[in-house]
Amino acid sequence: MSDGPYRIPNDDAVTADAIRPNADLRDADLSEADLFRATLSDADLKRADLSGADLREAQLSRADLRDADLAAATLFGITVAGLNLRRTDLSGADLRGADLSDADLYGADLSRADLRGADLSGADLREAVLSETRVSEAAIARARLSED
Repeated sequence: MSDGPYRIPNDDAVTADAIRPNADLRDADLSEADLFRATLSDADLKRADLSGADLREAQLSRADLRDADLAAATLFGITVAGLNLRRTDLSGADLRGADLSDADLYGADLSRADLRGADLSGADLREAVLSETRVSEAAIARARLSED
């Protein structure tokens, strides 16, 4: 467990000081972490376990979240326009009001995710799993849902 503004309960190799822009957090276990308002712009989070993490108001611009586990994570109202979320597990995630415009969600698992009021305009949703996803009032203009 780390001291400081963030709580990292499952990975002693990651301290609160590691939560910064350009961080290399590949394969890190950040499950159940409290990362409220964390600044992780340009961070490498490939294959990181962020399941159940609180990422409300986190800054993730240009972060690489390919193959990350964000199952049941709280991303309420987050702005991640254009973010690479390819093959990311977002099952059961709270993405209400999130700005996911132009995000790469190719092959992502969004099953049971809450996307109410989210902006998915221009997002790549090809091969994404959308079963039981809540999408009322979500914007999906120009979103790619299938191969052309």
